[in-house]
Amino acid sequence: MAALPMKAQYGPTLGRLLAPRWHAASFAARVSVVVAGVAFVGALLALGLTLANATYSRGGPVPFSFSYRYLYSVAPDPGGYVKVQSHWPDGALKYSYAVDPLRLPRYAGGLSGELPMYVAGYVPILSRRYPHFALRGEGRTKVNNTLTGYQVLYTADVQGQKMYAREVLLLPERPGVREGVDIVMLTSPTASAQVRSPLEVATTGVLLRPLKSFAFG
Repeated sequence: MAALPMKAQYGPTLGRLLAPRWHAASFAARVSVVVAGVAFVGALLALGLTLANATYSRGGPVPFSFSYRYLYSVAPDPGGYVKVQSHWPDGALKYSYAVDPLRLPRYAGGLSGELPMYVAGYVPILSRRYPHFALRGEGRTKVNNTLTGYQVLYTADVQGQKMYAREVLLLPERPGVREGVDIVMLTSPTASAQVRSPLEVATTGVLLRPLKSFAFG
């Protein structure tokens, strides 16, 4: 396609101004410029992918999905479904969001009565799993407009440092359901000035999106 003619008062173009220098440059210099340009475009694409939301979805007996940003996939714990994290420049853990399977024993009555009983036996397991474990609270919690779960709040040493922890036990809303998920969320005490206790984990910051966007099916 022929270039449209440009009025004299608007010329010369940048291309015409740079053309003499480009033709006078050595072959190596031209190659360097092209490589630098390709690298710059690649960096812009990588930045765009970093800023965009990522989505995780899983099928099977307990299908679920969630979206996240500024977190990166790592290997889940043995038996876990998925884990995404972020770290400080020195490699220390900053945020962690993991989804693990949850299976309740057979029970009579409603789920609202079973979950506190389950947690009563689960807390001692947590206390043996984590050094300096300290229970800070438990109870029902509204995750989003469609899901309500039961949360366990605690502080503990994880990977050698103190972390605020909030676990949310979630199951699909149907009678007698036994299979669901355990969402384990960790925040470093220095990660956010707005998160000052386990109760505030995932109420703001990078963990808010994956929790609020969580959905079964």
